[in-house]
Amino acid sequence: MQSDNISAASEILLIHGAWQGSWSWAALLPQLDARGWRCHAIDLPGNGSDATASAQVTLDLYVAHVARVLDRLEKPAVVVAHSGGGVIASQLAEARPQQVAALVYVAGMMLPDGLPFARLIDDIAPTHPAARGVGPHLEWSPDRLASRVPAPVARDFFFHDCTIAAANAAIAKLTAQPEGGRAVAPRLSAANYGRVPRAYIETTRDRSVLPVVQQRMLTLSPGAQHARIDSGHVPQLTEPAQLAGLIEELIAEMRIASPSANARAAPRDAAFAAAH
Repeated sequence: MQSDNISAASEILLIHGAWQGSWSWAALLPQLDARGWRCHAIDLPGNGSDATASAQVTLDLYVAHVARVLDRLEKPAVVVAHSGGGVIASQLAEARPQQVAALVYVAGMMLPDGLPFARLIDDIAPTHPAARGVGPHLEWSPDRLASRVPAPVARDFFFHDCTIAAANAAIAKLTAQPEGGRAVAPRLSAANYGRVPRAYIETTRDRSVLPVVQQRMLTLSPGAQHARIDSGHVPQLTEPAQLAGLIEELIAEMRIASPSANARAAPRDAAFAAAH
């Protein structure tokens, strides 16, 4: 959808995907900072450096955690979400539509109300078996409350177009993913989520969330602005300058005035900086 009025935003809140953390945005942050954005990359509960127990993690806990960040901001924020972070972003917009200026999904799970990603994959996999991505290769905790991605699998599915050094550095930072934050379905309404402008950046060489899967989500959730980037699953690592430019272009298409490209963003506060 596209807003009828021009609004302004200067804050970007970045939500990482499964098995990752705020560190995954490190290469993109300077690009957005240089364009005048004040950026906030956080660790979701049980992810990154956050030590919340896997048994406690739910979609509602994720949303409450991110909403507290929104509450600290003076103005509505553009929410940029990668991969599995897309479900959290959608649910956040449902809970706080007045505080989310726009949603930008980067190979994100932009799912319609009530549809879990696993069911979408079950529908697509009979004709596109590779759509199952890392799923069949996960290593599970004994209680099956958390999973890990083995290093060779992460290299092949997440970081195949990265340099060897960048891939190794990212793989070393991957952590266990609480299943309570991954096996979820959004609960969305037209009155809340539906009023927030959306944009989708499709990653055309993605092996984790295949382009055919991304295109199906665009069909199931119509109304989003759409752009493509020639990258694998993590353009924030491999193509940060191009990704930052695409994000700004899409924000403009949604009739949201971004900060001046020459403006310098205010320093991120100590709490946010500590999370990086």
